[in-house]
Amino acid sequence: MAKTPAVIITGIAIALLVIYGADVAAGVNVDGEVGEQGDGFLQMDHMTRGLGLGGPAMVLPLIAYFISRNDSSKGLGGMILIAGILIVIGGVTVIGMADPSEAEETTRNPLMETVPLLVVGGIQMGLGVLKIKKS
Repeated sequence: MAKTPAVIITGIAIALLVIYGADVAAGVNVDGEVGEQGDGFLQMDHMTRGLGLGGPAMVLPLIAYFISRNDSSKGLGGMILIAGILIVIGGVTVIGMADPSEAEETTRNPLMETVPLLVVGGIQMGLGVLKIKKS
């Protein structure tokens, strides 16, 4: 019953994550460092990109799971699993690209800022696996 809207919003979430990752990749300099604010093809700073693309991409698969929790669908479960994997990959990439000297200067801890991404990605992966097993 609610499977079709759930598949659509999960597809939107995956598209947002792919666009997010492509925009970040387009803003990476030759030496592997992320460029200045506004680099990338969307010309957004990291906060705007995160709120506009990342936020909805983290929430939409959760909504999709709960509106379709009584419907069985391996395809939807796989899509939710893919969204979770993309979020975890993004979080691990942020941790891997972090510059320890910059973290000391700005008192920002990239690991602590990325933990919520890893948690949400892990929850989505778990819900995707659960959806697949229930099908």
